[in-house]
Amino acid sequence: MVRRYILILLLIFFGGCVTKKIIYNVYYVKPFDWYPKEKQDSTIKFFAPNYKGLKIFLDPGHGGTDRKNRGPAGLAIEADLNLKVALYLRDYLQRAGAIVNMSRDRDTFISLDDRSRLANEWGADIFISIHHNAPGKPDDIYTNYTSTYYHATTKDYEYDHSSHDIARYIQRDLAYAMGNSGGLGSFDGTYSDYWIYPKAGFSVLRKTNGPRVLIECAFHTSAYEEQRLIIDEFNQIQAWGIFKGLGKYLRNGIVTLSLEKDSLNLMKDKNLSILINDRNIGIDTTFYIAQIDTQNVPITFEINKNLKKLKIPLNQNLSAGTYELKVVVRNVNGNHSFPFRKKIIFY
Repeated sequence: MVRRYILILLLIFFGGCVTKKIIYNVYYVKPFDWYPKEKQDSTIKFFAPNYKGLKIFLDPGHGGTDRKNRGPAGLAIEADLNLKVALYLRDYLQRAGAIVNMSRDRDTFISLDDRSRLANEWGADIFISIHHNAPGKPDDIYTNYTSTYYHATTKDYEYDHSSHDIARYIQRDLAYAMGNSGGLGSFDGTYSDYWIYPKAGFSVLRKTNGPRVLIECAFHTSAYEEQRLIIDEFNQIQAWGIFKGLGKYLRNGIVTLSLEKDSLNLMKDKNLSILINDRNIGIDTTFYIAQIDTQNVPITFEINKNLKKLKIPLNQNLSAGTYELKVVVRNVNGNHSFPFRKKIIFY
């Protein structure tokens, strides 16, 4: 009798100490324009004219020896998730006619400096770094949202309006596709990387030249989200959200600027001229930023059917030397010009 009583107690004790694996009933929706395949093809065809010939650089975060980030059950490894989403995104982009390059297309280590260097040397039009997030507290298995980062803040000289534009478009469609919020730290789910590293930001955003964003698709540390992230179809849906968001941005038009000439004679030239290529969308002449060595300067727009440019009157107080010129304009749909910082020589 005593032995039976002791056995019962042992069974209760050890049975109560067994750690049970929590299984969630995960839920997600297949986007209406992604499934079935015929609708996916139709959507890609719709965006193709805007993607055609664009050079897009994809940067799947981590990889190789950097594989420590994983979910609470050890099922979702961030390095692998980043790569899977990037590879599916590459497929959508190439089907739409974009030219795609990647910092890595397999499980290998790439330094932060090399990620930016590769994109810059290739001449990327747009840079997208893909990640999955983790909270500050290691025991937090509940926090989960989707966020997209741009570099610096609106008050900083380093801030790029076009990167923020792209972040907004990608964030909206990615969060919608995944069924996630954008977190409580931002009105629209986009964040400055200074929010994480004040006055420094993320290396890949700080050191890359063109429009660039860093996406934290979701928290791989969320016990619930981890079980969705290991579903291959859900990785495809994440990539689809990014593809559609960027496609919508491109449909509203990109604006690029170029110098008419990069050296001027202060005795002869009256204006410094910047040519505008807005793909015939139209320019909002109520907005501009023009700075020479961080000092604001006035401009005038010259817009006609065959040519669009802005002119900066040359200040006679300028002396010979090399200066940095920064200019931002935007089109009538609200898309700002790609980063334009050029060295100019006055003689």
